[in-house]
Amino acid sequence: MNFKIATAQYDISFLEDWPQYQNKAERWVAEAVEQDAKILLFPEYASMELASLFGEEVYSSLSKQLAAMQSLHDDYLELFQGLAKKYRCIIQPGTFPVKTDSGAYRNRAYLFMPDSQFDYQDKLMMTRFENEQWLIQKGEELKYFDTEYGRIAVNICYDSEFPMLARKQVEAGANLILVPSCTDTLAGYHRVKIGCQARALENQCYVVQSSLVGNAPWSEAVDVNVGAAAIYTPVDRGFPDNGILAIGELNAVQWVVAEISLSACGTVREQGQVFNYRDWPLQNTF
Repeated sequence: MNFKIATAQYDISFLEDWPQYQNKAERWVAEAVEQDAKILLFPEYASMELASLFGEEVYSSLSKQLAAMQSLHDDYLELFQGLAKKYRCIIQPGTFPVKTDSGAYRNRAYLFMPDSQFDYQDKLMMTRFENEQWLIQKGEELKYFDTEYGRIAVNICYDSEFPMLARKQVEAGANLILVPSCTDTLAGYHRVKIGCQARALENQCYVVQSSLVGNAPWSEAVDVNVGAAAIYTPVDRGFPDNGILAIGELNAVQWVVAEISLSACGTVREQGQVFNYRDWPLQNTF
């Protein structure tokens, strides 16, 4: 089955009120669906623009903004649950820092289905900033998700730089890995980009990256954002020679849209010039 996927280079805004955020989210979703996209990916920490709703004392404090944003969590879930149902698409709206029952915060990526069902993947590998300054803790479970288009998975930004995470998900049947990312330097962006391309190459699967873009000098958390969204593929027969199906203009505000076929992953694993996926276990024989 062929279908289109859209990945966002999403700009962070300073918001006046919740309806402005609702309108922005729906405008982005509508624009992707107008291009026939069936799965929509937004970047890591896209939700942090919501901190601007609480005033300078809150949005300028790493800890206060996390606490304040919990009051919007249910509204956030309702918004994207409704948009996925209204526009008949799958939406991964980036990540939201969620306070768990233990009191710890997790960097959580929800996945909303057209039938109103949703699930989530928590980030597993935390950056120094998350560990040392923001005190956001790692998740505990590596998941995959069954959809009408096939089994998919999520690696949140830094997670994509660790091959065993994606490998376990692909071995469980996921042929599409969504990577919402947020990076504040070119080096950071390229680390995630290289990780995504490596995961696509070694697993002979699709890996799709989304990037937060634009500056938010008012924010202690996401003040500088650098990147480009892209759809990466195996590097073999039937795919682009460089493994890049589509990529956006660095730091532009845009959707990147392309058509993919998850069944093509099975084909290239059987008929490709090389057998990266099949030969993975051979590494352990040396």
